[in-house]
Amino acid sequence: MKKQGLIKLGLIVNPAAGLGGAVGLKGSDGPAIQAEARALGARPKAQARTREALQELLPLRETLELVTYPGEMGEDIARECGFAPLVIGSIQAGQTTGTDTQEAARAMSELSVSLILFAGGDGTARDIYEAVGPSTAVPVLGIPAGVKIHSAVYATHPRSAGELARLLLEGRISRFREAEVVDIDEAALRQGVVSANLYGYLKIPFHRRLVQNMKSGSPTGEQTALHAIAQQVIDQMQPGRMLILGPGTTTRAISDRLGLTKTLIGVDVLLDRELIAADANEQQLLALLDHHPAQIVITPIGGQGYLFGRGNQQISPAVIRRTGIENILVISTPQKIVTLGGRPFLVDSGDTAVDQLLAGYIRVITGYNEQVIYKVNFLALQHFS
Repeated sequence: MKKQGLIKLGLIVNPAAGLGGAVGLKGSDGPAIQAEARALGARPKAQARTREALQELLPLRETLELVTYPGEMGEDIARECGFAPLVIGSIQAGQTTGTDTQEAARAMSELSVSLILFAGGDGTARDIYEAVGPSTAVPVLGIPAGVKIHSAVYATHPRSAGELARLLLEGRISRFREAEVVDIDEAALRQGVVSANLYGYLKIPFHRRLVQNMKSGSPTGEQTALHAIAQQVIDQMQPGRMLILGPGTTTRAISDRLGLTKTLIGVDVLLDRELIAADANEQQLLALLDHHPAQIVITPIGGQGYLFGRGNQQISPAVIRRTGIENILVISTPQKIVTLGGRPFLVDSGDTAVDQLLAGYIRVITGYNEQVIYKVNFLALQHFS
């Protein structure tokens, strides 16, 4: 029976979100890629990420009408968390598509929900945009659960999404902003070509600490700094120890300096100044770690500051543990740090214990014989005040 006089919250879960991450497929858009990801041993993550968000909403359980789609698109996890949702629409279990997401968003908008909370990546954000239109429509907020999470419609962490939704529904936050929906062509990305497009804007509830910025590109004119950073890393390389190079133009400078080809949006492995694995996935990294010690070399995402959990899911919590926290090397040009405006680096690996180990302060190589100490935030423990 429909509850009367309660606050309405829409919930949409893309059950395939994040499938392509750890297995190195650069995304999860489309049935073919999802099938390939599952064949490679990928495990769904969207339900667990949604659970974290819904736990923050439990204090509102008696005054909240949670409107969702059947089964894996929201109903299952809502009931697991103790909610009694209003279930609308219909799906074919195990065969959901972006069309289902769009239909769910349209239906929830017609029901005048106060907010649509959705779990997915940039492809899911595009589907939501196609359904509810520009920023004048119903507010939305993304639970980060995909591989590509460059859009600014996402909270910094699943718990941040739940917290911000709760604060909005409690009337403690009333500020909104127009947030960019961007997506990268996955097919081109798998060929090493980055083609990002801005699709439009959605209205989201806003609190500076709880929502992420849109990913920004590297500023021009940084070649000198990149060469200096690369040479510093190369001079520190030890015989018999692997370098696990995360994605990005900053890490690519190391391969360029060695005359090697780097997978731009992928994870490569070097040993004794030679490339031994290109575009490696989680299982390949773990297999290599059985034979060699390693150092992980990563750079923060421009404009967002994420070290783990955005586009480098191949370097999973298991890989981080096996390598050792002490063997993580962060590199960044000074300009990239300046663009963060004092905001800390962020970690959202999907493993609370690993994120907690990474929190604190970390050394960052910013040039040759140049480094800074920079703060790393453990998002799951950050709360609104």
